[in-house]
Amino acid sequence: MAIGANGSGAAFTYAANQGGFIPEIFSKLLQAKFYSSSVLPAISNTEYEGEISGQGDKVHIRTVPNVTVADYTGSISYADLTTSTLELLIDQAKSYAFKIDDVLSAQGDIDMLAEASKDAAESMRIAVETDVLANVVTGASTIGSQTTITSSNILTNILDIAKDLDELNIPEEGRFIVLPPSMVSLLKQSELRQAYLTGDATSPLRNGQVGQVDRFTVYQSNLLYTPSGGTDATYTHVLAGHPKAITFASQFTNTETVRLESTFGDGVRGLKVYGRKVVTPDCLAVGKWKV
Repeated sequence: MAIGANGSGAAFTYAANQGGFIPEIFSKLLQAKFYSSSVLPAISNTEYEGEISGQGDKVHIRTVPNVTVADYTGSISYADLTTSTLELLIDQAKSYAFKIDDVLSAQGDIDMLAEASKDAAESMRIAVETDVLANVVTGASTIGSQTTITSSNILTNILDIAKDLDELNIPEEGRFIVLPPSMVSLLKQSELRQAYLTGDATSPLRNGQVGQVDRFTVYQSNLLYTPSGGTDATYTHVLAGHPKAITFASQFTNTETVRLESTFGDGVRGLKVYGRKVVTPDCLAVGKWKV
């Protein structure tokens, strides 16, 4: 390896050491990669993300006012519109940190920063999505009883959840259901799959979308909450409903590179803050299912 006058490898091209590491751009890249395979944008409301600057922020969400319909008797009385405010607390945070060694960067044939960003985003997605999917289950209005799912009853159980949402007057457009791979497989084996299930040639690689059942868009995830102990042990908590139920917001708020003192290399570290809340409980249903 050729050694330059400054003692560094001539082939060393790590962007951070040459002034090319731009934290804001890197943060946006991580955010984009974070969402590329996540089901959260599809099953939640994420429109408040632009209001986050750091952990501890509060996002104020105004509720839609209720309008009263009255019998018309020749005169009209105008009512004041009133609305309440919900708070989404950005009270969760997760971090990553990795080291890029000067020698390995000089000798390597890959863009270590780009590859590390992919892994950081994916690892962060798994950690955050696991937390969110586990914590929203208690906020649902409809929580089903424990059920063993087979290829012959999975459609019946999905349609029962649809009925529960219908009875609560939940909008049909935009409904979702998130299933683990084992139940997606059963769904594909069910006798009525030709009538109820349609595929999507693009989105399964993008965000876990696998098709349509009744009025539900079906998503697949390995991260659904499955307790390891207690009365619900081994029962996966399947989520179904409308994106109006869950509000989720997140940002990579701090991304920076630092020169390490104990070795010849750079450290890259980042902080992601987020909040999650069930704001419309009637729009969310949970099924405690196992195969």
